[in-house]
Amino acid sequence: MSSVSLLILCDGRFPAGGHAHSGGAEAAIAAGRVRDTASLEEFCRGRLTTTGLVAAALAAAAATGYDPLQLDDAADARTPSPALRQVARKLGRQLMRAVRAVWPSPELDQLAAARPAGAHHPIVFGLAARTAGLSPRDTAQAAVYDSVSAPVTAAIRLLGLDPFQATAVTARLTGAMEDIAAEAARHAARLPMEGVDALPAASAPLLDITAEQHATWPVRLFAS
Repeated sequence: MSSVSLLILCDGRFPAGGHAHSGGAEAAIAAGRVRDTASLEEFCRGRLTTTGLVAAALAAAAATGYDPLQLDDAADARTPSPALRQVARKLGRQLMRAVRAVWPSPELDQLAAARPAGAHHPIVFGLAARTAGLSPRDTAQAAVYDSVSAPVTAAIRLLGLDPFQATAVTARLTGAMEDIAAEAARHAARLPMEGVDALPAASAPLLDITAEQHATWPVRLFAS
């Protein structure tokens, strides 16, 4: 069951609203930092080792059953950009609607009641994975895949990249994704001894800056 649940959670057709977000790729493309598959791969590698690692560790932590409200506060502290905090909570709210329909649980109901404006996406993601029977390591793998698939899909739409070549970018990143997922799971495993300080706080200042700029654009294809 858990293997199929993992596929459902990672499926781009899962109705969680992720298709409307580029993971920072739209701003990077407009600035000329992402131009082709090579620069897209570099962008995704950088995202993986910073925001991707943080999101995966938070999701894995939620999958362990650690207090989601403490984790949500920890996610806030690790998201310095107001625009990205707003995006994370909006995505979390949209994901919550989907997972409560697919995998109903009291834990999800309690988090939704405690955070009516939306909890951070990785916290909802991890709690959804836990409800679906996934392990923290499986959850981290799903989270790192999510951090790559959004910019890759956005780049296809924005740059008109060959979908085959863009998908090859994702395939070349599988080793890096496995490494980041393993690291994220190790951080989550230290929570009982160290609390939320065990979780990484890797930063990506350029993503934060461009997210604030992107939020002011009068015309844009993606919400983030």
